[in-house]
Amino acid sequence: MSKKEYSFQTNLLHNNSKVDKYTGAVSVSIQHASTFHQSDFDSFGKYDYSRSGNPTREALEEMIAELEGGARGLAFSSGMAAISTAFLLLSKGDHVLITEDVYGGTYRMITQVLSRFGVEYTFVDMTDLNQVASQIKNNTKVLYIETPSNPLLKVTDIRGIVKLAKANGCLTFLDNTFLTPALQRPLDLGVDIVLHSATKFLSGHSDVVAGLAVVKDAELGQKLYTLQNSFGAILGVQDAWLVLRGLKTLHVRIQQSSQSAEKLANYLANHPKVEETYYPGLTQHNGYSIQRHQTEGPGAVLSFRLRDEKAVRNFVNSVKIPVFAVSLGAVESILSYPAKMSHAAMPLEERLKRGITDGLLRLSVGLENPADLIADFEQAFDIVEKISPDNFQAEPIINKL
Repeated sequence: MSKKEYSFQTNLLHNNSKVDKYTGAVSVSIQHASTFHQSDFDSFGKYDYSRSGNPTREALEEMIAELEGGARGLAFSSGMAAISTAFLLLSKGDHVLITEDVYGGTYRMITQVLSRFGVEYTFVDMTDLNQVASQIKNNTKVLYIETPSNPLLKVTDIRGIVKLAKANGCLTFLDNTFLTPALQRPLDLGVDIVLHSATKFLSGHSDVVAGLAVVKDAELGQKLYTLQNSFGAILGVQDAWLVLRGLKTLHVRIQQSSQSAEKLANYLANHPKVEETYYPGLTQHNGYSIQRHQTEGPGAVLSFRLRDEKAVRNFVNSVKIPVFAVSLGAVESILSYPAKMSHAAMPLEERLKRGITDGLLRLSVGLENPADLIADFEQAFDIVEKISPDNFQAEPIINKL
C-alpha cells in the first residue's frame, strides 16, 4: 500500500516527517538556527533566514497541507495571526461577509482593525443561504465561514456558500478549529483557505499557542506566504515541534472526546436545569443533517444555557473536573464562559442579538471518563438547586480577552 492510500489515522504517523533522512531519527529535529550559511555567493540555498523558512516549521506546514488536502500550509504564531494575515489579502474598499456568531477575536479584528483600513464588513447568519446571497455586494471579496460556529455550534452548508462565492468571484475562508481535518475537510468542498487555531485540538495539550493556514491553490498560497514573510507572524520551532507531536494522537483524541461529548450533550439536553443544549450531534439541532452530510462527526465541543449568570456562577463554583478557562480542544475538559472569555470583545447588545447570553457555557470535552463528567455535573446541578437567589454571592467571574 502506498502512502497516498493510507487512512487519515495512519497518515498522522506515517508521512514525510516519519524518519529524518539524515539521521534516521523518528522525531523531527528542532532547528533553532535563525540564519543559514550560504556556500555560493550568487546562488543561495533553500533556507537563508528563519522568518522566511525553517526546516522544523516546514515539516509542520507540509504535514497540515497533506492532512487538509491542500497545496501549501503555513504555520503562524497564533490562530489570530493566521486569520489576520489571511484578511490582509483584502484592500481598502473591499467587503467581507462574515458569519454572525464568529469567535470574539475574529469579531474584534474585523470591527476594530480592518475597519480602520477601509475594509467593509457585514455579519450574516451563514446558515441561511438566501440571507447570505442577499448580502453579497459588488465589492464583496471574501465569505468567512466558521462551522460549527463558536459558541452556538451553528452549522453552515459549506458547499452552498462555496457555490455562492464562486458565482460572485469571492474567496472563501473557513475556520476549521472545532473539527480539524480528522472530521471536516473544507478544501475538498471548494473552500479557498482553511484556518486553524492549532492551540486547540491539533496540538491538544494546552501547552502551545499556534495557528495554521492551508490553501488549495499554489498561487494563492504564494500570496499568503508573501504576507506572512512581510508581516513576520511565524511559529517558533519549539512550538512547531509540539504541534507535530500533538498531531500524532489527533485521531484517537478527537474520536474519544467526540464520543464523550455526545453522551454529555444527551445528558444536558434532558436535564431540567438546562434551558437549551447546542450540539450538532443532537437530532433536534437545526444543522444535524448538514453536519452529517459534510463531516465525519459532530466534534467534541458543545454549549448549554442555564437560567442566568447566577446559575452559571454557582455551577462553575460547584463543578470539580473541568478546568474553568479560556481555550478548548485539550486532553482535559475545559469549561468556558463566552460572555467574559471568548466573546468579551463583543458588545453586550451584539452578544445578546446572537444568542450569546449571560447564561451560556461552552464545554470542550476531554479524555476523562464521560460517566465521571456526568456525575460531576449532576452533583454541581444539585448544589445549584439548593442555592437560593438570596444566598447568591456576586463574586466576579474573570474577564479574559
